Amino acid sequence: MIRVDSQTVEPTQTVQSPSAAGRLKPNSLGVLGILFFVLSAQAPLTGIAGAVPIAVAIGSGAGAPAAYAAVGAVILLFSVGFVAMGRHVVDAGAFYTYIGKGLGRPIGSGSAGVALFAYCAVQAAMYGLYGFIVSGLVEQYAGLSTPWWVWVLVTMVIVQILGAAGIEMGAKILAVFVLAEFSILFAFALVTFFKGGGPEGLGFAHSFSPHAALQGAPGVALMFAVASMFGFEATAIYGEEAREPRRTVPRATYLSVMFVTVFFAFTSWMLVSAHGASNATAAAGKALESGDATSWVFAPITAQFGGWAGDALPILLVTSLFAGALAFHNSANRYLFSLGRDGLLPRGLTAVNRRHSPWAAGGVQTVISLALVMSFALLGKDPVLSLFSWFSGVAVLAVMLLYFLTSVSVVVFFRRERLDTRAWNTLIAPVLGALGIAGAIWLILANFTTLIGGEQGTAMWLELTVPAVLVLGVIAARLTRGRAMADV
Repeated sequence: MIRVDSQTVEPTQTVQSPSAAGRLKPNSLGVLGILFFVLSAQAPLTGIAGAVPIAVAIGSGAGAPAAYAAVGAVILLFSVGFVAMGRHVVDAGAFYTYIGKGLGRPIGSGSAGVALFAYCAVQAAMYGLYGFIVSGLVEQYAGLSTPWWVWVLVTMVIVQILGAAGIEMGAKILAVFVLAEFSILFAFALVTFFKGGGPEGLGFAHSFSPHAALQGAPGVALMFAVASMFGFEATAIYGEEAREPRRTVPRATYLSVMFVTVFFAFTSWMLVSAHGASNATAAAGKALESGDATSWVFAPITAQFGGWAGDALPILLVTSLFAGALAFHNSANRYLFSLGRDGLLPRGLTAVNRRHSPWAAGGVQTVISLALVMSFALLGKDPVLSLFSWFSGVAVLAVMLLYFLTSVSVVVFFRRERLDTRAWNTLIAPVLGALGIAGAIWLILANFTTLIGGEQGTAMWLELTVPAVLVLGVIAARLTRGRAMADV
């Protein structure tokens, strides 16, 4: 493997030139292909149906849509520095490589462990909710009662096959699922908007005024907005496989952030409007008490479009979760691939098949998911209240830590290398983004027990796993320093 020191990199060069034996397929993805991977990882229907009712019920009520707009603004600030770094560093490791270039290899390696942990955790969380919903649908329509984990095992095999089939195949599959779930949600939002809203009108001020945004518990609403919207950083993971990555990755990043921000803010606003601003909080609370938070979202859509929508939405929720599981599988196996290529993990992880897909890393990622999911199944834990809630919460915390470290790394990297002297892109926006992300981390920690729906003791142990993984990654980097230097 040929490594290039960052001090010699010009703005038009990549930092890494992997050998053909350990190289992902170049020129495979355009802007739309990467965008579909990002949107799939964010599982829009899952985020809307799962998080928005909670943000409304116990957060800031009708002002919850403002939380999505605020989080989108912070992520957009973060993206400025993220994109600036991406023009000079193209690698499947993304966070790992970015943080390592600015803050040093040990911290970068620790962040790789955190990223891998986050992606595997959120995928396992999705598998838990997915298995629960599928088993319920099978029992409803076929009268067959099966354990939730049976359907997860079957789906893991399918995800592994699609992951090994090549990045283009994955993008095509995800495009179908993403368009389906976005279409019905956007159609509902647009119809509601052009009809003038619900029983109390559009109610813009009830959702976006400063008073509305700060009512109730805005920190809880912001926390669930953060939980719904992370995943856009996957744009950089596919840099090696992108066509003209210096143009494709920035465009895909900005498009994904702006699109998702508008989507969540607009759709949640129309859902509040459909219920009526004065009734939205109480209706969301009743949905939570019933044990089916999705009814707060599905009911107005079904009322708008008819009974077929009520039948289609649970199925689309399943495909949303499947698409998310596949997207995070691809993200995680590329981290494993990159770590193997850099000598932090066994070299066998760099093996690619004839489609240039990292099949060995994909197999290891599937085994990790299998271990995470089946440990909960064998212990008899609830797939939603335990597996989904715990792992999605810890994944959000882990990814926000990566966002913060990346913002700091961007500032340090460009102050040292002087490859880009634009103050807004390399200093002001990253610092503002870091401050916003630090605030989000504080909110997540302050409300973590609510986020995971568990007990304070469980929340504390889950919180500690993130710094523990970071420290283990730093130790691993120091132990493997000699091996990595031998490849320089």
